[in-house]
Amino acid sequence: MTAAVDGRPGVRGRLTMRGEPAYEEARVGRVFNARRPDRYPAAVLEAADAEDVAAGVRLAIERGWTVSVRSGGHSWAAWSVRDDALLIDLGALRSLSYDESTGVVAAGPATKGGEELAPYLAARGRAFPGGHCPSVGIGGFLLQGGQGWNGRLNGWACESIVAIDVVTADGELVRADATQHADLYWAARGAGPGFPGIVTRFHLQTYAKPAAMWHDTWTFALDDAEAVIHWLHAVLPTLDRRVEPVMAATRLPDVPLHEGVTHPGGTVLLLHATCMADSDEEARALLAGLGDCPVAGRELGHVTAPTSIEEENAAQAGQNPEGHRYAVDCAWTDAPAETLAPLLLDIWRGLDTEHSFSIWYGWAPTRELPDMAFSVEGNVYVATYLIYSDAADDARYRSRVHAQTAAIARDGGVGVYLGDTDFTARNDRFLSPAHHARLEEIRGARDPHGRIASYLTSDPAGLNVHA
Repeated sequence: MTAAVDGRPGVRGRLTMRGEPAYEEARVGRVFNARRPDRYPAAVLEAADAEDVAAGVRLAIERGWTVSVRSGGHSWAAWSVRDDALLIDLGALRSLSYDESTGVVAAGPATKGGEELAPYLAARGRAFPGGHCPSVGIGGFLLQGGQGWNGRLNGWACESIVAIDVVTADGELVRADATQHADLYWAARGAGPGFPGIVTRFHLQTYAKPAAMWHDTWTFALDDAEAVIHWLHAVLPTLDRRVEPVMAATRLPDVPLHEGVTHPGGTVLLLHATCMADSDEEARALLAGLGDCPVAGRELGHVTAPTSIEEENAAQAGQNPEGHRYAVDCAWTDAPAETLAPLLLDIWRGLDTEHSFSIWYGWAPTRELPDMAFSVEGNVYVATYLIYSDAADDARYRSRVHAQTAAIARDGGVGVYLGDTDFTARNDRFLSPAHHARLEEIRGARDPHGRIASYLTSDPAGLNVHA
């Protein structure tokens, strides 16, 4: 039954006003980063369904509130938590349905890519380039572009959006695709928190589940980092798109080690290349494209074996634990190995907590992107995740991660990926200038009163300005 708010037709979901007993849990209980923001919405609506989202927008218009949106709660800066706004929490919107005739899955924005969408599709022989961390909701993931499994082959996950159901800034529920409300469809593929509406359902093109998935994993001492970086930069342009090469500087002890080899302690390098293919033989052959390692014989461990999305997701969850504080930044870079190596080593040598890690991800784009908002990528993706427990360390770790990433951005950097950014500390380009201008035009037309909260930044004049 529909409740009433101040005598007006209201919302079905739970509406919690600031000052009420359940407010703090509603405000930040679903924020993944334990470094919770000092920002306070006027109210939080835990929406029951798409119609409830629309009712929430209309309520916000009546009250003069802006609207912020939470899907999965994994934004490092907690973009959903805005002062004096109505925070519409989409946590209940997790429905899944699959159309066998088209291969399209319809999914709610709070659906967890690894924990829910991936097994749902696998049971039907299908797959989708979902996020590497399994508990991430697909809403923010897709709106920001979607850097997912097998992405080097299938492209950005947002490229596989065929339609969205969206509540506009006026509180109207519409379907947007390439032929209707095409401006919203364009913006939904890459605008991130700048999208001028609230997506209540994604319609996603799925793919046949690969018959085989393998990994090739090397463990190196940090002293061999420079040689390994040069090797990877040399081989990256030749790698088949089905091979996903990621090098992580990690302090976790559970890494492959040869028999009789003892973990040296501290930070080691983990080169983890995965491959999805039509057979075990094909996967092994594709991984062999990494070629001869220049420090072979000095590695601490090496294993090539079958794997699965489930196993890979479990490893990612272990590297990204809940209940911790995170300071994160990233950069796309076209810098050569000789420029990038010392900058990476400066980051990697400074990792000083158990779960902190930093990655080099070989992307090497080879095609023009489709016509969509997402428009910035580079040869290599660098992201650093400082993970700790003490609030007293917030300023120190935030200052470090943003300063070290800014050094990479200054020399060969081309911009950032929205999924690993915090514009309250450091801005950079995330859309091409032309795409950013087009998005601003769409925002102006679709939300002229600024009802939907946009990018959260400490420097609005520096938004989308390359550092």
